[in-house]
Amino acid sequence: MPTVNHAEAQSLNPAYKVEIAPQQTDTNQKQPWSKLVLLVAFATTLGAAVPTGYCIGVINSPADLMKVWCNQTIHEKYGSTLTSSGLQILWSSIVSIFLVGGAIGSLGGAGLANKFGRKTCMFICAVLFTIGAVLFFFCRAAKSVEMLILGRLIVGLSSGLVTATLPMYLAEIAPPARRGTLGVFCGVGVTGGVVVAQVCSLSHVFGTDELWHYALSAYMVLIIVCYLPSYAFPESPKFLYVMKSNPSAARASLLRLRGKSAGKFIEQEIAEMEAEANDNSQNSGFCDVLRDPRLLMPLIIVCSFQGGQQLSGINAIFYYSVSIFKNAGFSEANAQWANLGAGCLNLSISLLGPLLMATCRRRTLMMLSSSLCAFFLFCIAFVLYYIGSVSWFAWACIVCIMGYIFFYQFGLGPIPYFIGSELFEVAPRSVAMSMGSMSSWTCNFIIGMAFPSLESAWGAFVFIPFSITCVLLFLLTKFYLPETFGRDPSDVAPLVSKGFRSKVK
Repeated sequence: MPTVNHAEAQSLNPAYKVEIAPQQTDTNQKQPWSKLVLLVAFATTLGAAVPTGYCIGVINSPADLMKVWCNQTIHEKYGSTLTSSGLQILWSSIVSIFLVGGAIGSLGGAGLANKFGRKTCMFICAVLFTIGAVLFFFCRAAKSVEMLILGRLIVGLSSGLVTATLPMYLAEIAPPARRGTLGVFCGVGVTGGVVVAQVCSLSHVFGTDELWHYALSAYMVLIIVCYLPSYAFPESPKFLYVMKSNPSAARASLLRLRGKSAGKFIEQEIAEMEAEANDNSQNSGFCDVLRDPRLLMPLIIVCSFQGGQQLSGINAIFYYSVSIFKNAGFSEANAQWANLGAGCLNLSISLLGPLLMATCRRRTLMMLSSSLCAFFLFCIAFVLYYIGSVSWFAWACIVCIMGYIFFYQFGLGPIPYFIGSELFEVAPRSVAMSMGSMSSWTCNFIIGMAFPSLESAWGAFVFIPFSITCVLLFLLTKFYLPETFGRDPSDVAPLVSKGFRSKVK
């Protein structure tokens, strides 16, 4: 049977898309969720994405207790006491080594995902998270700051691998019409993990001088529970067909994912995968993808979205939110509760992500989110600058932070995680997702290291660059992001194949 590349057919015959698209869309919309797809989605989200967010958020509340322990441990082991600046440098290193690991893990995600498969990458993540949890749990008993630092590096490696491969894995096992819905699960899981960490690190739970190491390692419960059914996890059918050239294994995986009654859906997906597998113009190697001029614009979009997501200030707020609320005039206890409230709002709105991605256009959501986030970040800078002059500005600060978090989850939060899966076909997808994830972790590292110093130097004006970043993301979306909602990546790719000369729609 001759194979058809939908993008080429459309370019040769504009009526081609009109003839097949309605039928294809109607078929996809009727395709139900299977129990196996839902099992894999929830298990990997809770067992991989939630621990990633947990490791981001857990370090905030017990920071002062951990600093004291680090100073005491170094004094007992090496006979020296750190100065205030030395202790700050050590603490910044403990916070940021996690982000270095994230960047490295992201960079290795493409090679691991293409060589071993998406499913195996999830197992590697679980192993790394387990090693990190063991190091965290025993570092206090062993009086070893080195174990703490090494544990942060290892869970960073795992977290980078998660953000590079999990959205791709979920998008490739999802029914075609529901890829956007599953694509946001990773972002929701990361957001949920931050909130779980904030709860576990409260002084009423594990955030005490004797129990903070329990807080660091408590995510291990999720790893154990969620990977118990891992024997049932299927490999990505697209990976098996396109990357491993194994149509029979791909068909068997699809049968498990869709069910034997979904014959027409399976044949349709097999035809799409066959077209991608026979498209010899697609590159999968790291250097080949980076050199391909047709992939320049989508790579810029993916990296800008993921990096800009961090440079928009969300993690600056969650890494240092307690100190921000204290600067706004709140007590230590009230600042921690305000921090938890911000995390809960972030999670609550992120839970709307699957519904929004299933029904709304990506461009509209991204432009709405980035523009309103830019406005609220500017308001945060203004309110913090004059907070000593106006008594009610402390509450206005909370309103502005909550407003920023609310609209962040409409687009800036969920879309960068999965947009690469909708812009790239299977062959170059892993490289694109790895590059985007590395951009995210690198910018996250910059924020983690630079924000305290910039806050000391610039004061409230430190939020102005975040606002400018959101404006730039709005412009990038408006002029260069094609609408991917309801479209196959093979239909989207030609729209951005001419770089900055592309005319998107």
